[in-house]
Amino acid sequence: MSEEIIRSLSVNGLRYGYRVLPRTTPDAGPGTEPVIVLGGALQGMFGWPQMDDHLGPFADVVTADLPGMATADPLPPGPAADTLVDAVTGIIDSLDAPRVNLFGFSYGAAIAFGCARRDPGRVARLVLGGVPAHIGEAQRGYWRRATERLAEGDTEGFARLAADGLMCLDPERPVHRRELARRYVRRSFLHALTHSPHAPETLRRALGDRPDFAGGLSGVPALVFAGEHDTVTSPERQRAFAATIEGSRFLTIDRSDHWVVLERPDDVAELVTRFFTDQPLEQDRPAAVPHQDRAARDVAVSRAAG
Repeated sequence: MSEEIIRSLSVNGLRYGYRVLPRTTPDAGPGTEPVIVLGGALQGMFGWPQMDDHLGPFADVVTADLPGMATADPLPPGPAADTLVDAVTGIIDSLDAPRVNLFGFSYGAAIAFGCARRDPGRVARLVLGGVPAHIGEAQRGYWRRATERLAEGDTEGFARLAADGLMCLDPERPVHRRELARRYVRRSFLHALTHSPHAPETLRRALGDRPDFAGGLSGVPALVFAGEHDTVTSPERQRAFAATIEGSRFLTIDRSDHWVVLERPDDVAELVTRFFTDQPLEQDRPAAVPHQDRAARDVAVSRAAG
């Protein structure tokens, strides 16, 4: 088992860090470029064991506490997108790698997309999941009510409302391990609010920011995936976003919502690994393409590729 490496960096006067798990089986055959994993606002460098397991045999796996997250310094008030992209660029520089693979999920999807748009030549492949490409006013209103609870000091009320606002609770739409994921998300919010002094501001920023997914992208092989029942940004909206990336592919993962990385963690990790190692994405089991709508999803993939 490889020994992980943790390094400290700074950007714009803010301390942050990243972790490298060196490739676990370097003699097993061809590998791929280092993989940088960027998750949600509270998902730091130790939140991706499934990526270590699946990607470890093929690549160095890199995770981070970016500014505003976990042990890193808090972000100052105001727009943070450029600082976070600068922070990831600092990690790429520190790795001394000509190119990297980028995986961005949810809040992290905006950071990864921003990095790829700024310097596509340094990104070998790009995977974006749970992309918050369009947040409707109804959803924002839900989250505003949650942040009001936070301002009142009602952390449990905030955790309940924020978690529920990020999940599909419609019993008519099946979601694998829905209640387990729901409890986990609530506990994660509560833990962060009681153990990190800048967690409240981080959560307000994550729920209130309007990430920029406009402008398109070319020159980077890309995959976008969504949970079948994502209620934060619908799969249809995410498919439309994928179509702005030249040559991209789009897939849905069935029986999941925005928290697909909790509900179907191994399926997500396997899908990401296959893409980053240039393997076919289609498999015998229908994790990546809902079998009840396979033809429609295949059409969606080809349209996104155009």
